[in-house]
Amino acid sequence: MSGPVPAPTLTALAAYLLLVVAHRLSELGISARNERALVARGGYEVGRSHFPLFVVLHTLYPLALAADVMGFGARPGRLWPLWAALLVASVVLRIAAQRALGERWTARAWVLPGEPPVTRGIYRWVRHPSYVGITLELVAGALLFGAWRTAIAASALNLVALAIRIPIEERALAEAAARR
Repeated sequence: MSGPVPAPTLTALAAYLLLVVAHRLSELGISARNERALVARGGYEVGRSHFPLFVVLHTLYPLALAADVMGFGARPGRLWPLWAALLVASVVLRIAAQRALGERWTARAWVLPGEPPVTRGIYRWVRHPSYVGITLELVAGALLFGAWRTAIAASALNLVALAIRIPIEERALAEAAARR
């Protein structure tokens, strides 16, 4: 452990954590609205059983980051500008994915029968831009504060959750598109 957390680090950490929590809560609200619209169009959720992994990940991430900085002495290093830039890029990527999907974007995996996967916007170049964005965000946000323990733990849990979710989602999207 190192000494007290420097005031600029503490301020930056508090601001970042507030933004993360506010963004996640906003996304949950958008997701709930979009889920209602999808249900009205005949959409259905797939892979419901793995969603708690994402809830655990996104609940523990801010807590682990705070613990890493406050309790284990993680501090921003010389590469913090790189991590800050990567963090901004990850958020831009996630927002681009949400815009391209429109009302089809949800925190959970939903499909619409007869609808092919979205291939417009960022989806022209990246198959799962939202997942790439969140993966980058978890690493860059943690490493921005030198919290390598949080970066490793969050990345590991995220990769496990995505290893379950992506095949389920891909299969369901293919089946839904085939019902045309």
